[in-house]
Amino acid sequence: MATKVTMPQLGESVVEGTIGKWLVSVGQSVAKDDPIVEILTDKADSELPAPVAGVVTQLLAAVDDIIAVGEPICEIDEDAQASAEAAPAAEPPAPSSAAGPAPPTSPSVRKLAREKDVDLSAVQGSGDSGRIMHDDVMAAISSEPTPGRMATTPPPPPASVPPAPAAPPAPAAARGSGPSGAFRLPPYVPKPGDEIVPFTRRRRIIADHMVFSKQTAPDVVTFAECDLHRTAVLRNQHKAHFKKDGVNLTYLAFAIAATARALREFPEINSRVLDDAFVKLAEVNIGIAVDTDEGLVVPVIRNTDNLTIRGVARAVADVAERARSGNLTPNDLAGKTFTISNPGRRGNLVGGAIISQPNVAILRLGTIKKRVVVVEHEGEDLMAIHPVMHMALTYDHRVVDGVHANGFLYRVGEILEYGDFEL
Repeated sequence: MATKVTMPQLGESVVEGTIGKWLVSVGQSVAKDDPIVEILTDKADSELPAPVAGVVTQLLAAVDDIIAVGEPICEIDEDAQASAEAAPAAEPPAPSSAAGPAPPTSPSVRKLAREKDVDLSAVQGSGDSGRIMHDDVMAAISSEPTPGRMATTPPPPPASVPPAPAAPPAPAAARGSGPSGAFRLPPYVPKPGDEIVPFTRRRRIIADHMVFSKQTAPDVVTFAECDLHRTAVLRNQHKAHFKKDGVNLTYLAFAIAATARALREFPEINSRVLDDAFVKLAEVNIGIAVDTDEGLVVPVIRNTDNLTIRGVARAVADVAERARSGNLTPNDLAGKTFTISNPGRRGNLVGGAIISQPNVAILRLGTIKKRVVVVEHEGEDLMAIHPVMHMALTYDHRVVDGVHANGFLYRVGEILEYGDFEL
């Protein structure tokens, strides 16, 4: 019996996946749950296990092909016998063209070529039967000069012509009513020593997301200062005991726990925008921005408001480790309702972050510094040295008003300043 293996839905918002690498070939015997292919999505990269044991009889998609969820990608026959020598991974035939032979390419390779102004007809493919692969396009981008790269230098200036008469001034009603459309970026002219760094797949996703967010959400940033003295005392009392249990008790864990509690009290901040409404989300799932070698990812700590400080600290360590080792699944990156960005030890005073869609707010933590603060003791104002942190809340003004944003940020700071936590 032959089983068609289909593109799975690797995450709640994933509708398609890209074939990254076949781990099996036609004629190869596989056991159930053996990894058979690497699937790339806009959330994460995952290995797909074989749903049954048998022999791979067909590969229905090629590397770099983009396949919709539910579409078949290969076939496994549970009754077939493995061949003596498994054949190499098959490539589907390239589409024919009435205009003449075209390079065999996948949709994702053609998209990359269009984005980078690469002429595929001049690129030598390194894949089977001359198929142009992702790396071939990247090589064409990085080589200077290269026959595969379209000319980027500006055309020679036209012959001298008399200047056109100046246009009459625009009516007063039109001036200042919007962008004139006259601004144009100057063309890039290569200089000795310049290095062109092509966007990686993840960097392109990040860039598209950030542009979308800025174009979609009318964002406002509000700031607060937080005295962490009492939280620091609580942390110092318990961090050695936590460390014996393998838990690193960081300030970030306290900030996450305070944020989760405040989100319960200010549900407008824990929401998302619909077409003509917004929904206050029942779950509090906080995403934590983690920097990796391939770019920023935001793994999610689910039901954060139900966790103690110990639970939050364990969850932070777990997702951060799996993010940096490349072991996150698409579901680890899906379903966040709010995001926290932490600059780490080498951060800066404070900064406003871009909202991670479809959330309506993001909290950016500043670096913790010891500062001189004024404290009241027995009716007198005294100076003391305390750890102080600045925070910046960026919020979507379509659904979040300033009174709610300010109240939420004040409440986060209040919980931290009082050290009011369940360990």
